[in-house]
Amino acid sequence: MLATVLLEGFHAVKHALRFGADVHPLITTDLSAAISLAETHAPDLIEKFKAATEVDKAGFVVRVGRTHPTGVAGFAERPDLPFDRGAPIVLLDNPRNLGNFGATIRVAAGLGAGGVISTGDVDPWHPNVLRGSAGLHFALPVAKAENLDFDGELIAFDADGDLLTGPIPDNAVLAFGSERHGLSQEVRDKATRIVRLPMREKVSSYNLTTSVAMGLYHWVIHRAS
Repeated sequence: MLATVLLEGFHAVKHALRFGADVHPLITTDLSAAISLAETHAPDLIEKFKAATEVDKAGFVVRVGRTHPTGVAGFAERPDLPFDRGAPIVLLDNPRNLGNFGATIRVAAGLGAGGVISTGDVDPWHPNVLRGSAGLHFALPVAKAENLDFDGELIAFDADGDLLTGPIPDNAVLAFGSERHGLSQEVRDKATRIVRLPMREKVSSYNLTTSVAMGLYHWVIHRAS
């Protein structure tokens, strides 16, 4: 049985709906305000938001656990999406910051990655990770890595690597370490190459989400050229 997940806020519900989620129930503390948001930010989903159930603020807190500025929330079954090996998969090596983890999924979805996988003990579907992705877990597969044996190149990003140049293969796996501890030795040993992103001298590191965005953007622009 698939697990039901909480979607907090208008934008999380919007993205889940756009990528095929059956959001039920969809609740709001102000139906007219939710419809107005849909009219300006998601006109393709107006009818979905018109069908939302209006609840009072106390009822919203009972179901969601807290209030939300948009007064919108929903529940949907976690999807079982296939990985696309025609686009790079992002591997997060033991990520620790749940908000950054979610933001990385959002970036990966926006740039058309084939999926996001992670090592370590953090649940990639943790509510705080889902909140950080703004519901874009529903746009691409998100899961724990079962092992580090992949078809295609495993390209690890690290400040000590060679500067990333040239195209990234569509079926590559792009590995990024945590911001504090970097890549594990296991990922380093499995990597077919270790590369770095351009960075100004005296700047110690990029935010994880920024690094993933730069790596995927590099793939996108070289693929299109």
